Amino acid sequence: MIKAGILGGAGYTAGELIRLLINHPDVSVQWVQSNSHAGEPVVQVHQGLVGDTDIVFTDAISLSDIDVLFVCTQHGHSKPILDALDVPEDLRIIDLSPDYRLASEDNTFLYGLPELNRRRIVAADTRRVACPGSYAMAVSLALLPLAKNLMVNSDIHVTAVKGSTAIGSSDRERWDYSWHNNNLSVYKPFVHEEVDEMRQSLLQLQNSFKSNIAMLPMRGPFPRGLLAAVYLDCAVDVAMLRELYESYYDDHNFTFVIDRQPDLKDVQGTNKCLLHLQRVGNKLLITSVIDNLLKGASGTAVHNMNLLFGLHERVGLQLKASAF
Repeated sequence: MIKAGILGGAGYTAGELIRLLINHPDVSVQWVQSNSHAGEPVVQVHQGLVGDTDIVFTDAISLSDIDVLFVCTQHGHSKPILDALDVPEDLRIIDLSPDYRLASEDNTFLYGLPELNRRRIVAADTRRVACPGSYAMAVSLALLPLAKNLMVNSDIHVTAVKGSTAIGSSDRERWDYSWHNNNLSVYKPFVHEEVDEMRQSLLQLQNSFKSNIAMLPMRGPFPRGLLAAVYLDCAVDVAMLRELYESYYDDHNFTFVIDRQPDLKDVQGTNKCLLHLQRVGNKLLITSVIDNLLKGASGTAVHNMNLLFGLHERVGLQLKASAF
């Protein structure tokens, strides 16, 4: 049994992670840490888990009694916390924050996009994995097959809309859906930090990639999900492109190419990414949809854990979308 600890357990992604782990057949959750809710039952914050767990939040961090540590802290908090801890050498760490996503000389974390780095994640010496951001996940999956075949040779344009659960985890924000409902807003146009992740992934497969990535992110009037419309110049026939995409994702369990435009409801509550390819003139439009809390965060964290511990990647993630 894999013994797990969770740092920063009060947010949206942590709630989904707890749900996945307490239902995972090979995992025992030893503790869930939260400074602001220490001493309170987890179900007082994550009410959907009532009847499923009796875990109580703690402010203590005990690394000696766990096999894997999930870090769900806010942006910029993960690195200083881990730097201050005496981390056992053999402890696996899966970070859901952006602190370790970009490669550098002093960064020992592997970028945990399984559809790109699965072989490296399962390597015996891999101990630390940084999960991708949800925008980077959706857009990268839309482009990786092209990059593998050296076909990303023009500027990339992205319009992406994400659910309000991306906003934050403070008490005020958790109840702020009345503002986001029936509303739409642009934020961080063309300067979102996850563009660097996308570029890093494309360069890993196509080192000649030098084009611009222009992304217009939006907050949508729905709680969860992410739809990215990605387009670029490409004169190749769609049937041939479809073969390239199906070949790339043939042995991956969560990404699928489909024949019609996907909807958010097709993936909400699942760990899937659905892709659709469409040629309009010389433009190729790739529509990519994921659940931002699962495939875009906690689902991929569990996916990475399965790979690190030699489990089949679908264990604990055979989730189904609602029919409505």
